[in-house]
Amino acid sequence: MREDMLRSRSILEGRDDIRGLRLGLMEAMGFTREEFSRPLIGIANCWNEILPGSFHLREIACRVKDGVRVAGGTPFEFNTIAVCDGIAQGHVGMKYVLPSRDIIALSVEIMVEAHQFDGLVAICTCDKIVPGMLMAIARLNIPSIVVTGGYMIPGVFKGAPRLISEVTAAYGAYKAGKISREDFELLIDSCCASPGACAGMWTANTMCVIAEALGMSLPGNSTTPAVGSRILKTAFNAGRIVMELLNRSIKPSDIMTYEAFENAIRILMATGGSTNACLHIPAIASELNVKIDLELFDKISRETPCICGVNPISSFTMKDLDEAGGIPAVMKIIEDKLNLNVLTVTTKTLRENLEGVTASPTGVIRPLSNPFFNEGGIAILKGNLAPKGAVVKQSAVSSGMLRVVGPARVFNSEEDAVKALLNGEIKPGDIMVIRYEGPKGGPGMREMYDILQILLGMGLSESVALVTDGRFSGSNRGGAIGHVSPEAAEGGPIAVVQDGDIVEIDIPGRRLDVKLPDEEIRSRLEKWKPPELKARRGILTLYSKIAESADKGAVLRL
Repeated sequence: MREDMLRSRSILEGRDDIRGLRLGLMEAMGFTREEFSRPLIGIANCWNEILPGSFHLREIACRVKDGVRVAGGTPFEFNTIAVCDGIAQGHVGMKYVLPSRDIIALSVEIMVEAHQFDGLVAICTCDKIVPGMLMAIARLNIPSIVVTGGYMIPGVFKGAPRLISEVTAAYGAYKAGKISREDFELLIDSCCASPGACAGMWTANTMCVIAEALGMSLPGNSTTPAVGSRILKTAFNAGRIVMELLNRSIKPSDIMTYEAFENAIRILMATGGSTNACLHIPAIASELNVKIDLELFDKISRETPCICGVNPISSFTMKDLDEAGGIPAVMKIIEDKLNLNVLTVTTKTLRENLEGVTASPTGVIRPLSNPFFNEGGIAILKGNLAPKGAVVKQSAVSSGMLRVVGPARVFNSEEDAVKALLNGEIKPGDIMVIRYEGPKGGPGMREMYDILQILLGMGLSESVALVTDGRFSGSNRGGAIGHVSPEAAEGGPIAVVQDGDIVEIDIPGRRLDVKLPDEEIRSRLEKWKPPELKARRGILTLYSKIAESADKGAVLRL
């Protein structure tokens, strides 16, 4: 890139007094004029000491900065907020998790624009942080690369790999008298063996995979363990490569094209990834004025078999996927279905990246002739209960729950539903409807994690379905339909479902309906009144007023 095209040159320009002010402030931190005469690279790091996925990222940031310096740039690290979905489960904190995505994007935007960085490296790992960083990268559209921080080493309990998702299910089993209190506590102590993203194909690793599938992180990055030399080498190389992207004037808009988003959705389907990607991918695309709707997810799902079986599809973990060749191996198997001419951060096309990649399908990755599922992991349902769509992880639904008809048991919050479940009020064949948990109604669109795990632990996940305008953890299993749009707080039909109404779920047929005449639904909606906002101050109040519907990615309407 020509010197006069660097954004950071504005620091060295202007009236001598203003220029001197900027230079003096830089020198106050010990920087030399030689250092800030080079391209200035922002290093957005989500490190903190409360989130396992971020706890180890300081060392990774050091290696990124080493790579930037070797390639002739000057790095400046700054931090964003980062919250842990798991630690936020089961209390008011979960309301803040999805809004944190957009706040992360805004904070990165502020830091980059205020200091006129020439390029950006985003270091991130978990559920809302990766999409938040990608949204910022798309919005800023300066040469950028993503470094995802790697997966957590799976724990071992009683000779088998164990993941953190098993704890809530084990609690249900403990309450049902199926395991001892001692084993329950030992499981807690055993299931997480290191920092990093939880080792299933849940939302954190799904979004790391999406970053790689979009071409915004290096091949293999998303299945690199959080500990060890590989992640440090990846970080160093990313620091060097961002300088190459800058020199070649390659911007995120050159990489994250419509065709790249198609690839990302196809990899999502092939790997059985989290339903939360149906919120995050449209949100990232919207920053580039690329329209991605739910119909595209369903179209690609119908065309793409699920060939990768990481938990919750099976007992395989990210470690198994890594050892089988990672996402490049998955891509190689479905190569004919991908847009191979898209550009990536390697400065090469996807076709070039896949040259020399071999795939020997076995275990966690299967051949096209013998997939885990003939369709992709996610299905989009519509009907009179979800006119704008609803989302289900069909790869995590047993065959007996693919088509369900039953009476509705209606709750206006997850807490009320959990209480009824633990009190024995939910019977096999019931369909639980949890509403006012969407982006506006929650506010914040909480995960309905606890209730699904308790259903599993109590042995009811094969006989009780759940429909909600909230969302789910990528680790959840069972007949769970989420993201119902329009949500209850916006006057969607889910707002007027009553106890005893018959709900019909047909996942193969892509339908979600309540068996009521249209006239009855209209009559109920005419009598319905919007509830008062649950939040009365702070970010949740703002979010409830300006968040879009789930079918639009729950982005902020600014």
